[in-house]
Amino acid sequence: MRVLTFLHSFEPGGVERIALRLVHRWRESGIDAPLFLGRTDGAMAEDVGAGLDFVSPRRRWPGIAHWETIWMVATLPRAVRTIRPDILFCAGNTYAFVAVMLKLVLGRDCPPIIAKISNNLDRADASWFYRVFYRIWLRIQGLAIDHFVGMEKPMRAEIVQCVGVSPSRVAIIPDPALSEAQILSLRAPVDDRPRGSGRRFVTIARLAPQKNLALMLRGFARGSAPEDTLTLFGDGPERASLEALAASLGLAGRVDFRGYVANPAGLLGGYDTLLLSSHYEGVPAVILEGLAANIGIVATDCSRSMAALLQQGALGTLVPVGDEAGFAAAIAAARPRLQDARRTLHQARRFTIEHGADHYIRVMRTVLRRHAEARAAASAAPLVTEQALPTL
Repeated sequence: MRVLTFLHSFEPGGVERIALRLVHRWRESGIDAPLFLGRTDGAMAEDVGAGLDFVSPRRRWPGIAHWETIWMVATLPRAVRTIRPDILFCAGNTYAFVAVMLKLVLGRDCPPIIAKISNNLDRADASWFYRVFYRIWLRIQGLAIDHFVGMEKPMRAEIVQCVGVSPSRVAIIPDPALSEAQILSLRAPVDDRPRGSGRRFVTIARLAPQKNLALMLRGFARGSAPEDTLTLFGDGPERASLEALAASLGLAGRVDFRGYVANPAGLLGGYDTLLLSSHYEGVPAVILEGLAANIGIVATDCSRSMAALLQQGALGTLVPVGDEAGFAAAIAAARPRLQDARRTLHQARRFTIEHGADHYIRVMRTVLRRHAEARAAASAAPLVTEQALPTL
């Protein structure tokens, strides 16, 4: 079986990081897993992408990073015709437009597409006008894409309801954001602070509007003690404005913008509490990493899966999306190392690459079998109809 994964680039992103890990794992297990990249730049080329061969368009046009989805729609069909995969893996919502366009361009020659739903589909953060058109777009995806993967159990009903497909076209595969080796390394706390120092808060996020990091900074300013610190790992278009906001809130000496780091999850053991303030998410990999590291968690209730991930509040504190006062109160109440280490370990181990990669392959084989059966039935249908016609 040949599984083609398509990504924009090696630019940092949770969807892309997990997709690259899956490609690595599939290849190690003997699966033919080619990788298509619209462009070759990005920090993850020397990180999780290291050692991966890939296919990319030979010609480049200036500024394709600003219209990379259109660039992929223009270049990927040719690669699919050349590589001739058995199945296509759409790694997240970001790539759904590319998947739908592939179906339109390639028609019956398009291999079956499996799409992972990587973000919340309700989008309660958006205006009603946006949500109307977004629901129409989701129904179009349901017509074009063969099978969907949700990352936690509550997502099955969400996909069925929002995309308009039958439950038989939805698989639930716990997002393979971790590995057993990573969990073991994260279990060892790193506590090198002097006695009497404040609490250490941390976040790992792309500095983009979806993450609502302005709310996090304002909540930290209201809820933290003078000796507490906040470290942000990640980069993105909002970095300059967020640094300016931190300064205006009087946090310049207590908030540290570290930028992109190759393995920020490996540093979580040196912190007390992980913060997540997003408008919307699917199953955030950073929450899984926080569970693996057994540190406290304060997060917005930004998807249907968050309550299940944090076991209805037993493994972390959930705050309504956009609730600055609630976020500040949760920060004020956070106490280091109070979570149940056995429960966080058990939960984290549900989301390993060892289990997830194999589960994906089983689902893909099932989809291929159903696809072959459907095509065989469609080919036989005209013969049956012709035989059934009465003789005049």
